[in-house]
Amino acid sequence: ATAAEGPRSLFALSAAAVSRSMGALERDVWELPGHLLRRLLPLLTVFRLERAEGAARRAGLSTQPIWRKLWDEVMKIRLPNSKNITCWRKKFLETFFSNVLHGVLDVSSDWRLNDHHFSPLLHSSPHVSQLTLCNMLQGAVELTAEHNQQVLENLAGSLRILNFQHLLSSDQSTRRSLVLLLHRLIHHGSVSQVSIYSWPVPDTVLLALILSMSAGFWRSGNALAYHSSPCGLCREEDKTQSQEAAQERAERGRCDEREWSDGENQKGSPRAQEEADAEVNGRRADAHLNSVLSEPRSPPLRNQACEETSSKVPCDPTSIQGGSFPRCVSDQPSCHPVLRKTRRRLKSAVGKRRRCLRRSRGPHADPEDLYDFVFTVAREDNLGLLDKNSATEGENAENWTSSSPGSPCSGHAGCKKRGGSAGIFSLKAAHRFRSVSTLELFSIPLTGETCRTLSNLLSSWVSLENLVLSCNDLGANIFCILSGLRALSRHSDCRLRVVRVSDIFSQMPCMELVRCILSAFPQLHILSVSFDLKNPLEGNRPAGNPSCSEAEIPESCLEQLEIRFPREPLHTVFLLPVLKASKSLQQLSLDSATLPCSQELGLLLEALRECNPNLKKLSFHDVNLAEHQKEVLLLLQFPVVQEITFSFCRLFESSTTEFLSEIINTVKRNSSLKSLRLPGNRLGNHRLVAFADIFSEDSSSSLCQLDVSSNCIKPDGLLEFTKKLEGHIQQRGGQIQFTHLCLFQNWLDQDAETAQEALRRLKAVCSVVSDSWDSSQAFADYISVM
Repeated sequence: ATAAEGPRSLFALSAAAVSRSMGALERDVWELPGHLLRRLLPLLTVFRLERAEGAARRAGLSTQPIWRKLWDEVMKIRLPNSKNITCWRKKFLETFFSNVLHGVLDVSSDWRLNDHHFSPLLHSSPHVSQLTLCNMLQGAVELTAEHNQQVLENLAGSLRILNFQHLLSSDQSTRRSLVLLLHRLIHHGSVSQVSIYSWPVPDTVLLALILSMSAGFWRSGNALAYHSSPCGLCREEDKTQSQEAAQERAERGRCDEREWSDGENQKGSPRAQEEADAEVNGRRADAHLNSVLSEPRSPPLRNQACEETSSKVPCDPTSIQGGSFPRCVSDQPSCHPVLRKTRRRLKSAVGKRRRCLRRSRGPHADPEDLYDFVFTVAREDNLGLLDKNSATEGENAENWTSSSPGSPCSGHAGCKKRGGSAGIFSLKAAHRFRSVSTLELFSIPLTGETCRTLSNLLSSWVSLENLVLSCNDLGANIFCILSGLRALSRHSDCRLRVVRVSDIFSQMPCMELVRCILSAFPQLHILSVSFDLKNPLEGNRPAGNPSCSEAEIPESCLEQLEIRFPREPLHTVFLLPVLKASKSLQQLSLDSATLPCSQELGLLLEALRECNPNLKKLSFHDVNLAEHQKEVLLLLQFPVVQEITFSFCRLFESSTTEFLSEIINTVKRNSSLKSLRLPGNRLGNHRLVAFADIFSEDSSSSLCQLDVSSNCIKPDGLLEFTKKLEGHIQQRGGQIQFTHLCLFQNWLDQDAETAQEALRRLKAVCSVVSDSWDSSQAFADYISVM
């Protein structure tokens, strides 16, 4: 070794010795000068490196390169969006936590992960903001184990997104662990989003459990015991509620004494008989609550429990708020002077009956006691009361909209039997905790029973801001979901701002669904409705659910509207009221629509010009515009639109050279257009070369992004485009705003050398996004272009 290498080798030996003795030397190491600390940091374990963050910051050092190297060497995962990761420390430790939790990563496999002073889960948990639980929920069992109590406490403060993926059925013990986990992370934690993915055959009990607790509903007591002791965070609340219950019992006792003096005079009256019947039927309803789990499941779209209880209890739907509680209770003469106390007493009475049921089971609760509430959410109608916002709801609870007789849920069997939002009554008997603001359900078939559960939860889920339902095989159950959403819209404190509904088959026309949702939620910012195929039985909608296409739409706050039509004709007359009500609309996307006549697109353009002055992004996908060249040119002339997409719209299928020139000249004159996306329009080589003239010296275009993916472009055409673009840039003195070119799925593999030269020269001009696509798959398309 040379003399210069000696000190470096000596330092390496010293640093290795220091790293092995960090337990004793840690404080001294943090005080080292920056140039020494920089060389020592890569020799630390991940746990010491995490603790060194403060010292490194004080020394003006960044640990990000070290964490990135750890990711590459330990995780060995190549991330496609690695440029968007702002903190590799968080990314590494979050993934490290998940891999250790699920047994994917062995900490003994790398010396940097193995430090006996630290617990892998405990010390990485504060960095976890997103967690995925899968399969049989082994992760939930591990996190609620007694030795991981502090890990769970850390997650309660750091976790924001909780995902469930590929779930399987689980036993009672696992579900109890899940209850503890959800209660701590959602009800007493910081989780704001729950997403469930890919559950082809969902366990309805488990799914309803996750949905109910995400909505903030559950019972306290034995169900929320943690290691044989009640949840500490619930103790104070339970203590307060116990005091209130004692006070209510005392008030009820005084009320009963007053009633007793008049009771003999009322025995023979019809009202007294009605009260007696209601009391008996109330006991029957309580008995039904206990036996729900043992009953056979009701088939989809048929609420058996609702029908049974509604036939037993004589109720007048207009006699009390919500229209589903026995009139006899609210008509007691002794309670008229104190209406507010009556509400409290009735609510308390329901709670007392349920507490008595639990006490009657003895000190050791049946495991099923934990889950009887799940089914009552969807199947029990006659217990509890509506909250203070329900006074106006009850009058119209059986209708999707009181102002429109053409409401989709006004006669749906599953919803009308419930009396609109009646299903939330059973929820009122449970404790209401903190709830999440985002719910996403992807690729989960929802049965009629589950849809009723979700509808009831939605009806009072005022904290919900984002709702995503994707590929849930809703069918006619969409009307049940709409009923719950309509009930939610009547709450003055409703926060719903984003709704995305997508499925394979549509049960109702897309525009009808859009208008129904928007008429109920004018405060929405984003609305996306997407269907792949039209249901051949769409015309057979449930009885009593006429079209709501004429529902009045109030002025809305809608900023983004996305509609994917299942090959439906685009009738502008139905879209026009939506556009007129959406003055703030900034993004409009129309996908897979057919144009029944040439005038429809012209009417749409006129409506956009008149009604949506703030429109910034306009997108058409898989809409045949081959015969609408005039309208395409008018769209490109919009003075305020900054991004236009014509994706797979067959623009140049039957076009002429004149049309190509007109497009180029129109874009050259439009100074507001920033992005032009033309994937899948069969540009070919010669049209791509012509597009380089958009950046000529006489152009006033401000175009920054051009997407020509899937356009049959070959390497020689790309090279010619590049040379022509370089010439225009040189003429303009190097001043050009063009920054991004997208070339996915083009035929660049046919001449790799020419393609590499073109890409190399293009990257000196702008950012180029491409791929190594096998063009042999597109030979038929190439023939059609030739």
